[in-house]
Order: sequence, then structure tokens, then C-alpha cells
Amino acid sequence: MEHRITKLIVSNSGGTASKGSKTYKVVLPNSWVKELELDDSRINIMFDGKSICITKSVTPIEFAFNKKAMNHIVKKLTFYNGKLICSILYVDFTDKTLMVENNDADAVKLAFGNNLMPTWQDFENFLKERCVPRERSGIREYLEVIGVDNFDYMEIIQKTKGKMAEDNQWINVEDF
Repeated sequence: MEHRITKLIVSNSGGTASKGSKTYKVVLPNSWVKELELDDSRINIMFDGKSICITKSVTPIEFAFNKKAMNHIVKKLTFYNGKLICSILYVDFTDKTLMVENNDADAVKLAFGNNLMPTWQDFENFLKERCVPRERSGIREYLEVIGVDNFDYMEIIQKTKGKMAEDNQWINVEDF
């Protein structure tokens, strides 16, 4: 791993930014940019509370292929409303990351609404919303009937397709 120390370039924001707003930029070494093939203006940046990671922007399907090439466990979840595909989720269960591709303009029908960069917590909440509650009376019997040994959101979704009585939405799960 190559390591360099550089300066953070700080300047005042212009336009309609609030008073005292700042803009922050960092200069990246040319060799790093070329190696990452950052040939356009779109990049992904991630912040985990301690560090910032810059990666090349990829499509959701490229994300899945890249993760699969790393021997990660990747699943494709297609989220439907009736027969209409609303969202396709490419989920890496190895490093707990995902990307979503939305196909419907109605945010209410999308897996994560208007959130285009869902986190693992968002994904877990999505699964939880498409499952019977863990606290439900008679949950042990319910799991036995559907053929699931332990309460696991993904296992339940795979058995029930995430169907709920209140709507026409459901999920198809496939190994990628």
C-alpha cells in the first residue's frame, strides 16, 4: 500500500451556500487516478467515521460481478409490485455492501424509496419490513410450518418471497 501526505485545500463556498460555508478538496496523485481508471467525473466516496475511501463509480451489475470475482457471496434480490420490477438489489453478504437499481418512478414502491446509496442497516430494515415480526405470538410454530429452523430474515424471505397481506410487493432471491 502506497502512502502519501498531502494538504487539504479549503476555500469559501460561493453561490447560495450559507454564510461561512467551506468547500474541501484534495489533490490525488496522477498515478493513483490512472491505476483506478478514474477517467470521468463520477466516483464513489465512503466514510466510516474514521476514514474516507475513494473508488471508481460502477453500475450495480458491475458491482456484483466485481464482488463475485473476489469469491464473495452475492445475491440478487428482485423487488416486485405485482408483475412490475421496482428495484433490483445486488447484495454482497461477505463484506455487507449492496447496490440498488431502481426501475419505477414511484418512490413508495422502491425498496429504499429515494435512497440511492443504501447501507447494510437500510438493507436489514428492508428485510425486517418484509417479514413477520420476531415478537409475533406463535412464531416458533410459524417458522416450523414454513420450514425454517431459526429466525433469520433472509431464510424467511426466501421461503415466503417477502409477501405481506397489506400489499402486492414481493421479492425473488437468486444466487448471483
